[in-house]
Amino acid sequence: MNARIPMVAGNWKMNFDHIEATAFVQKFAWNLKNAHFNFRRCEVALFPSFTSLRSVQVLVQSDKLKIHYGAQAISVTSQGAFTGDVSADMLAALGCSYVIVGHSERRKYHPEDDADIVDQVRAALADGMQPILCVGESFEERRQGIELDFAVGQVRDVTRDLSDEEASRLIVAYEPVWAIGTGMVATPQSAQDAAHAIREDLKATFNDQVAQTVRILYGGSVTSKNAVELIGQEDVDGFLIGGAALHVDELTTICKQVLTTTSSH
Repeated sequence: MNARIPMVAGNWKMNFDHIEATAFVQKFAWNLKNAHFNFRRCEVALFPSFTSLRSVQVLVQSDKLKIHYGAQAISVTSQGAFTGDVSADMLAALGCSYVIVGHSERRKYHPEDDADIVDQVRAALADGMQPILCVGESFEERRQGIELDFAVGQVRDVTRDLSDEEASRLIVAYEPVWAIGTGMVATPQSAQDAAHAIREDLKATFNDQVAQTVRILYGGSVTSKNAVELIGQEDVDGFLIGGAALHVDELTTICKQVLTTTSSH
């Protein structure tokens, strides 16, 4: 029996100012309330830009919303002379539950290497937040047939320095880079294969309890048209959604699909 609570995470990337973010959260919360959404059976989290986090926090806390939120990036350093950086303790003070770490866009545009990503994971964990570690192959690695080894290797590069307790607080998002924002999506079977390979590696590195605790999300052109098939896979525990998360009704639909599909298992 899979005791992991599924998760739908919306990564807004560089979209929405704080006014637009507030309007979205209000409408989204109303949609879910209207649907009698059971947040105990499916976790929902949004990832606004830094400039919107405080507005989202105020709204969530004042209206006692059950929507979680987090940051899209984190500094490896604590407070100090680091222009433009945002530290873990600042994010924790804003009530962030999660931080996205190692997203392919961060790896590409802000060349973050494995050492940076390990330090970011540690920084998030130290301040009580859960890192969502993004891994996934490019089209070239898939063409070579090494996609599973590549994704598992990216996870191992981070987890080999973690304790069992730290590793169990990790969330992994498998996001094949070739599927992000392209409209191409991994087949349900290939998403399952990757999630299963990652879980098996966690079991080998740590133990079965850690492997069965860590949630593994899929990301890459997720929509309401493919969500049901993807979430139906045994080792896929939810989604990290980009484009579809910018449309409030579409995101609502995916949340309802995940809740319905996983509750019927």
